[in-house]
Amino acid sequence: MQAQFGGRRRWWVLAGLVPVTLALNFDATVLTLALPTLADSLRASTSDLQWFSTGYLLAFAAVMIPGGMLGDRFGRKRVLAAALIVFAVGSGACAAATTTASFLAARLLLGLAAGFATPLTLSVLPTVFGEEDRNKAVAAVTAATMLAYPLGPILGGWILSTFWWGWVFLLNLPIVALALLCVTFFLPESRAPDRHGVDWPGVASASGGLTIVSYGLIEAGAHGWTRPRPLAEIALGAAVLTVFVLWERRVSEPLLDLGLFRSPRFTWGTTLATVISFALIGIFFSEPLYFQEILGTDAMGSGVRLLPMIAGLLVGAGAGAKLAEFLGARVCVSLGFAILAGGLAVGAGTSLGDGTGFAATWLSAVGLGTGLAMPTTIDAALGALAPADAGVGSGTVQALRMVGSSFGAAILGSVVNAGYRGRIDAAGLPPDVESVARNSVAAGTDLARQLHAPDLVALVRAAYVHGLDLSLLASAAAAVIGTVLALAFLPGRRPRAAIEGGRAETAPESSPW
Repeated sequence: MQAQFGGRRRWWVLAGLVPVTLALNFDATVLTLALPTLADSLRASTSDLQWFSTGYLLAFAAVMIPGGMLGDRFGRKRVLAAALIVFAVGSGACAAATTTASFLAARLLLGLAAGFATPLTLSVLPTVFGEEDRNKAVAAVTAATMLAYPLGPILGGWILSTFWWGWVFLLNLPIVALALLCVTFFLPESRAPDRHGVDWPGVASASGGLTIVSYGLIEAGAHGWTRPRPLAEIALGAAVLTVFVLWERRVSEPLLDLGLFRSPRFTWGTTLATVISFALIGIFFSEPLYFQEILGTDAMGSGVRLLPMIAGLLVGAGAGAKLAEFLGARVCVSLGFAILAGGLAVGAGTSLGDGTGFAATWLSAVGLGTGLAMPTTIDAALGALAPADAGVGSGTVQALRMVGSSFGAAILGSVVNAGYRGRIDAAGLPPDVESVARNSVAAGTDLARQLHAPDLVALVRAAYVHGLDLSLLASAAAAVIGTVLALAFLPGRRPRAAIEGGRAETAPESSPW
């Protein structure tokens, strides 16, 4: 049987995983704030700035499943520690970069390190925490992921306005050092009981397919769904992933055991976690713009105004662990999705006259619903994994969540833009003014201020709020679908006998206690 560790010491493992989760996600959010500074310091073009963000995401997507496989075969502790060291090196390289090429290379290194580390932060949890505590551990890691979204603008904005821009990346170093200490001294080594050969065609097709799909979605979100190139890229990526699935069904030692999807807990836990990622991503790219362009805050202020969602998440995660234990995953996740849908629906009623208090109310409900649903769905998927599949399985969960976020960003971003531009087009503005205003709410409000046209400011802001409401309504619809799916397909509470049996499990190789 797999050994879970009693006492307080096992929580030190979590103390190492939480800061590294913060560092990985903080790095992704803070770059957006640093882009204007990087444009000046590195003389970066618009294309360079786009690749600073895109390159990180593509490298991240490419290695999540192979990263989990390496952890399964060579030891999750060992691979996670190596990924953290590479992440620290990449952070230092970002700060030391003096050219766009060197900075992009450092960003790619960061993306690779983050892609290897992310699935392993989840795959090690079943080796340390039993069924009764794993949900709490997953909730803590999930909360750290969500906390990074407002923390990035808050800390990043303060650093960029006070210190040299390189400190934004050097801030990762003490966090990673703490995580390395905890991983080294408290995390037991674990790996698959049998080491098979590496499925190189599977690695290539999984990495290639995820990379191409992610790139197509990024392009669609940036340039719209009417252009044939992004659609062709998405279709090509889907075709490569289809080849991956067909290959995995034939090969004797596959990268991903497709038999995992015969488990309702894994299949629907993964599916529902992906739905949540889709529904939430719209908040993180549209709400900061609302705070800054409509309510007049800065980037740091927009991060502060997202904190009510984090507070709701923490409450929901704490209650969800107990609710899932007593009533089962189906009830907990369905309730979470219902609250999430309700919060998003209320947010979709935002008007130009609403302020921070209204936003805090519905964001708190969104956080509460997410806290109830997200950790439990991920825990359901992790609970179905045998030790041999923990790394690849958690990598699959994370990869599909990322694809869900990418689809959400592209689709919901298009909804915001369509709603915004529809109101601008219908206003009958002069062609030159309309052309500028259609670009973005920021461009529209800047032009209106230059022209000293308060009516145009009101029009542009009202148009953006309309687009925001449509996006939140679409997110609410996704959450309603998640509610129905959870009620229909997610297994309920498992008997204790089923929890304890059913899988051959192995103990970690070593432990300091």
